[in-house]
Amino acid sequence: MKSIPIQWSRRGLLFFPVLLIAFALPLFATLGADVSSVQSDQARVKAAVNVSRATNYTVHEMKAADGTAVREFVSPSGQVFGVAWSGPFQPDLKQVLGNYYDQVLAVAKNRRASHNAPISIQEPGLVVEMSGHMRYYTGRAYVPSMLPQGVQTTKIK
Repeated sequence: MKSIPIQWSRRGLLFFPVLLIAFALPLFATLGADVSSVQSDQARVKAAVNVSRATNYTVHEMKAADGTAVREFVSPSGQVFGVAWSGPFQPDLKQVLGNYYDQVLAVAKNRRASHNAPISIQEPGLVVEMSGHMRYYTGRAYVPSMLPQGVQTTKIK
């Protein structure tokens, strides 16, 4: 059987990151929301939450039945300042990024990307990094101004 090569048009390359964002599976919490979003997400997804404490924040990790894990980083004031995910499926980025979703979508539309290129957005009020391939996706997002004092961004993973 002869294989037919796929040729990506310039328009196709531009919209690939948008497609990754648009066709994500529903799952988990909201960046910038308060900790109550963790409880509502837990009930909606029917996932167990594992809470671990660090000096200046807590991490609420949920794992869906499909194997996707989302970690929500919550400040002492109860705000979700960062989220990270990994697993066989992307979480619902509209839900995970909340009010920041439209900003990410706008930036992604204006960037050229290849089929498997990681997405890195570093705006003054938002940092988003996503990468992956079929059956394994990772990413993280955080709001620099919401980071608790002394928390290194490398901890958001």
